[in-house]
Amino acid sequence: MIISQFRKYTPFNVIFLILIGFFLCFGVFIHLPDQLTPILFEPALSNLIGKDGMHTLSPQMNVIVTLALTIIQATILNRIISHFNLLGKPSFLVALMYLTLASLFLPFLVISTALICNFISVWMLSKLLSLYHRHDIKALMFDLGMIVAIGSLIYFPFIIMFLLLWISLIIFRPFNWREWITPLLGFATIYFILAVIYLWLGRIKEFYGIWLPLTNKFPSTISMELHDYFVLIPILFTLILFLLVLKDNFFKSVVHIRKSFQLLFFMFIFAFGSFYWNKQITETHFLLCAPPLAIYMAYYFTHAKKKWIFESVYVIIILTILYFQFF
Repeated sequence: MIISQFRKYTPFNVIFLILIGFFLCFGVFIHLPDQLTPILFEPALSNLIGKDGMHTLSPQMNVIVTLALTIIQATILNRIISHFNLLGKPSFLVALMYLTLASLFLPFLVISTALICNFISVWMLSKLLSLYHRHDIKALMFDLGMIVAIGSLIYFPFIIMFLLLWISLIIFRPFNWREWITPLLGFATIYFILAVIYLWLGRIKEFYGIWLPLTNKFPSTISMELHDYFVLIPILFTLILFLLVLKDNFFKSVVHIRKSFQLLFFMFIFAFGSFYWNKQITETHFLLCAPPLAIYMAYYFTHAKKKWIFESVYVIIILTILYFQFF
């Protein structure tokens, strides 16, 4: 079965991952419009560099490129989690879960700023997980501040991940004011350079406009189709099973793993809660939630003991995604 196969840490699973990826995005080809115009950057960058070559992609090629990028992200994230041994044993389950979550909604299956920004999320996560074992992290925190700033130029709501840097210091490190200041300096460096460019071009008012999303009011409702809620039911059920498994294993784990799972929780909260800083609130934003949720789900499928249950749960997830893609 699928989960049993991906519990094995073998390079052959990359082939199975690609096949499952094509299977999960098959339904999107039925609903493709005649033209898709992908947006790769926020206006802060696109106003300077103009249009990119991605605008010439056909809708079909757009989906294929998205699938390729998603598979690359999945394998990189899987390698990082295996390196830090968060699941207790190496496997390809994180890659499988990430690919599954990235196929949850039809807007996830085309190129978007959130998709591109997930490369930044994965890169940042690899550095955050290394904080616990490092003696001097000031240079690393400076780099992370720059990484968040770069991510916010691609997708502005990513700016909230700056708070994750300070949360990570609370979780992993004793208080050191220098470590708290350095990410702020790194973040400010990127935007200072950007401000100089805008000033040099005589367009400083456009630079001020970058910050307007911060004034958006928090909406009382989110506009989603009814079937979008139904497709989340098996995901929520899997997360409940994850909590039950984690409850039994949490205090048996080493300190670094316990702290890492706390970090992932805040990463999910910040990714989910920043949706209203987007100009148009769509499902695409919630692709930022995929990395931490994929790790949580992979943890359940790694430690679940009853095969018929965990295999059935994943089959239900797949069938639910495909059903709402076609109908």
